[in-house]
Amino acid sequence: MTNPARSIRIGTMVRASDGSAARRIGQIADMGFESFEPFFWQTTNGQDLAELGRRCREAIGERDITISTLGMFGNPLEGSDLDQQTLQGWQDCIDNAHHFGATCVAGFTGRLRGRPLVDSLPRYKEVWSELAKRAADKGVKIAFENCAMDGNWQTGDWNIAHNPDAWELIFNETPDENIGLEWEPCHQMVYLIEPLPQIRKWAPKIFHVHGKDATIRWDVIREHGIFGKEPFVFMRTPGFGDTNWTDIISELRLAGWTGSIDIEGWHDPVYRGELEMTGQVHALNYLKKCRGGDFVFEPT
Repeated sequence: MTNPARSIRIGTMVRASDGSAARRIGQIADMGFESFEPFFWQTTNGQDLAELGRRCREAIGERDITISTLGMFGNPLEGSDLDQQTLQGWQDCIDNAHHFGATCVAGFTGRLRGRPLVDSLPRYKEVWSELAKRAADKGVKIAFENCAMDGNWQTGDWNIAHNPDAWELIFNETPDENIGLEWEPCHQMVYLIEPLPQIRKWAPKIFHVHGKDATIRWDVIREHGIFGKEPFVFMRTPGFGDTNWTDIISELRLAGWTGSIDIEGWHDPVYRGELEMTGQVHALNYLKKCRGGDFVFEPT
């Protein structure tokens, strides 16, 4: 009998740009993770993705672990060599997602650097309309992470899909059903946007969820504001931040959402370095508890 609790899986991200994804999966597969998101930063470094996918699945073996999503993070809208490698990486991830067992590729939209957000829309439409068709032909969804990468409406280097007003614009430019969001509450909290109501409105466009949280220091805001020398917010591993993930997962379930919540580590100012996996495994167990804990079969 299948476990309905796992209609929402809890997993983590693993770096893939350096070729270590399969080895890393093998190292941590027995820690309780239910899914993995291998991700690339700007380039695949010319790796054979079909072979990498095979090795990742071999590392999983017979365990009940899935790879639903690949990550390809960079700026595919600009023209430098590395930007073009990012665009090629998107194409290669889309073409080879099935070798991982994945049905989604996620990352940033890209952006025309240093210009207002709306200036990127024509180039966005040009690039992503073509990629959306390529992905649809392969049965693959495209998900944009809602991370500003320190950008805003007026300027930025990486991504325009960081704000709900921007989502309205980009989904108008690309109304394709297979283009949506890789959502997480953290990136909304960093800009003091209430994340929970977004699920009710945007759930049909949420294709993948990142497990990342934030701690907002309201005392700092009241004394120093948000543009002062004192940091007013920190990105956190789930279980250490302000988000009630029980409510997040409940809202996702109410919307009929299924998929993976993959923990995005390496950001927590406390649980990092030697404490990285301590924090991630805590987040894993915390999110499973927020999901309802151990599944109990209903007697018949």
